[in-house]
Amino acid sequence: MKAKILVVDDETDLELLIKQKFRRQIREKQYEFVFAHDGNEALTLIDQQPDIDMVLTDINMPGMDGLTLLIRLHETNPMLKAVIVSAYGDMDNIRTAMNRGAFDFVTKPVNFEDLEVTMEKTMAYIGQLRQTLQAIKENNILRMYVDESVLTFMSRAEFETSLLASETVTATVMFIDICGFTAIAERETADTVVRLVNRYFDVMVKEIIAQSGHVDKFMGDAVMAVFRGDYHLDRAIEAALGVRAQIASLEDNLPHHTSYHPQVAIGINTGEMVSGNIGSTALRRLDYTVIGDTVNTAQRLQSVARAGQIVITEAAQQQVAESFTCEPLGEATLKNKAAPVMIYNVMG
Repeated sequence: MKAKILVVDDETDLELLIKQKFRRQIREKQYEFVFAHDGNEALTLIDQQPDIDMVLTDINMPGMDGLTLLIRLHETNPMLKAVIVSAYGDMDNIRTAMNRGAFDFVTKPVNFEDLEVTMEKTMAYIGQLRQTLQAIKENNILRMYVDESVLTFMSRAEFETSLLASETVTATVMFIDICGFTAIAERETADTVVRLVNRYFDVMVKEIIAQSGHVDKFMGDAVMAVFRGDYHLDRAIEAALGVRAQIASLEDNLPHHTSYHPQVAIGINTGEMVSGNIGSTALRRLDYTVIGDTVNTAQRLQSVARAGQIVITEAAQQQVAESFTCEPLGEATLKNKAAPVMIYNVMG
């Protein structure tokens, strides 16, 4: 299937380079490129050509800049994903772009092999998102993922009756943090940072899905996952053990971190929590998620976990004592807890 890609950049050299580097794919109708020179022209093209699949945009441009364009894209067409292609590869620009909805970040001078991989990954994600949204529309299922993209397909009546429903559930929540990744983000290039964190997230997601868990959200370099159904605590611990083992087996040789071996710190808690769409109904921006003391405690258990540890409470340890070997870590003082909590590290 041909991908139609809008390139937004005031430098005409980039247009020529793209046409040269992707001439075979253009000839074979894998890609079709259209070009704009700033955000205003880009929005006009998107309005005129609604079949545009994705956007490659610079940051610094006359007229409307790329960061402002990201906001407008999110407001007008949340299904349209954008990749930043810019020489401004500092962490402030990366964080601002990601917070405004950028899917990925490629720095100039452009490595066109890396750019094509990024484009393919973005199109694969868009395809998955479209399939998910179609399934949600056809089956009226809103518990997997809810944001503006879903709301685009919904009437006001559906919104009021389905999105505002909530329930109390018994489930297990897991928080996974990549230890020491802030130092990597501060010293390595933007391309390296994004490539690494996406690689590590892919490993985590595979282990979570293998245990029938649901990735609730990505938060910086951390992941929140929820497990429901039979043996949800056991399955969450199995996923955590898989994540720990798979991440520990990785090695990356980086310019500023030779032989970097990533590690994770994991917190797991189980119990009752509120499940529902949390956000602003006025903006129609909600996430189907879980909240409550059980969730907060899981995050705080992760915050006290050291590299390579899977930390659970004593109550959880007693539930899985026959299935998993755990070592006591002593009492820990958790935020907003009146008394210290006895915690354990899951060994295997």
